[in-house]
Amino acid sequence: MRFAGAVAILVLLGAAGAAAQTLDLSGDLSLQARWYPQSPAFPGQRSHTGGVVVEPTVYADIAQGASFTLTALYRYDSADSQRTHADLREAYLLMHGDRGETSWELRLGIDRVFWGVAELHNLVDIVNQLDLVEHPRDRPKLGQPMAHLTVSGDWGVAESFLLPFHRKRTFPGRGGRHRSGHPIGDSALYESGAGERHVDFALRYSNAVGPLDFGLSAFAGTSREPLFLAGRQSGPPQSADTPLIPYYEQIRQLGLDAQLTTGPWLCKMEAIHRRGARNLLGEEEDYSAFIFGLERTLYGVFGSRADLTPLAEWLYDGRGHRATSVWANDLFVAGLVAFNDVHGTELVAGVLGDLRHDFRSMNLELKRRLSNSWLMRLEAIVNLSTDPRDLTYHGRRDSFLGVELTFSF
Repeated sequence: MRFAGAVAILVLLGAAGAAAQTLDLSGDLSLQARWYPQSPAFPGQRSHTGGVVVEPTVYADIAQGASFTLTALYRYDSADSQRTHADLREAYLLMHGDRGETSWELRLGIDRVFWGVAELHNLVDIVNQLDLVEHPRDRPKLGQPMAHLTVSGDWGVAESFLLPFHRKRTFPGRGGRHRSGHPIGDSALYESGAGERHVDFALRYSNAVGPLDFGLSAFAGTSREPLFLAGRQSGPPQSADTPLIPYYEQIRQLGLDAQLTTGPWLCKMEAIHRRGARNLLGEEEDYSAFIFGLERTLYGVFGSRADLTPLAEWLYDGRGHRATSVWANDLFVAGLVAFNDVHGTELVAGVLGDLRHDFRSMNLELKRRLSNSWLMRLEAIVNLSTDPRDLTYHGRRDSFLGVELTFSF
């Protein structure tokens, strides 16, 4: 974040702390390591990496119906200088109240917002930028400056967002694993003349009708997904050292996410229609994309205390071979085992397959509490096959085994 913004946040935090009726400090301290069995594809890449992540949260209850929350993140990585970074995930003033039978809530500052129901990827989730150096499966988010108003009642929940600043996506550096075939520059280009200061808008309405939970959303502004332009003035990149420059377009998106609960079955869907985006050929093309998912929980499998939840998701982009998204035509099949023991042990195993390219990967994750404060997490992504014809080949070729120990305070 820029210096002036950081100073403003510190002033707000100091004022909040001085006036606080309640002041709480919590957070996580994580020790992480990864091992990559494949030989490095580029000079400077390592087979082993280690790091430390600190993510503290300060909460101040400053007045009746008002509070301040600050969550910061700092990561140190031994191999990738781009992965060593800091970010304000949250730094917002929350005010709330009631007006008749309607409740309202206003958040001003930096926050994270999540939309969607799918497990692997969320098409409709567009407010925050991805912090892609954190994990290759694009879950973590950068903090987004916003004014977020929520109004709710028996009729549902209506949310409006004013987003005055665009965050650039983070990418692995030259020495990082899961990087693209060409290094990605730190600078960015924008379709809007206002650049990163273009003001974006978003709306969402959500409700539950019987067994159906749904959300309708709309977004107008700077895309969170960049195109990439060659660093040279003309022609395609001539060498592996030619940098790529992210280019962010002006788009309009309509989204729908829904979950239907019928007995033990959950049926999930996410769909978007986007206008203003360019395809892989550089041509502007309006398109639709969707995710369909199905899951069911089996309780007490084989007479044990464990519950098994098998699930399947299909992700499809209507642009076909012209799609710029990695999720163009993919199938994900997985199972979650909750052992229901005192340690809260959970195991997730899944297989991801690209139906257009010869790409298959196995995903494994094991989580277990070691004590009230310590959590262990083991993760493995094992690529069973990769396709050099896939434009995302270099970013998806690396298998890895990771271990993480987290202390919560």
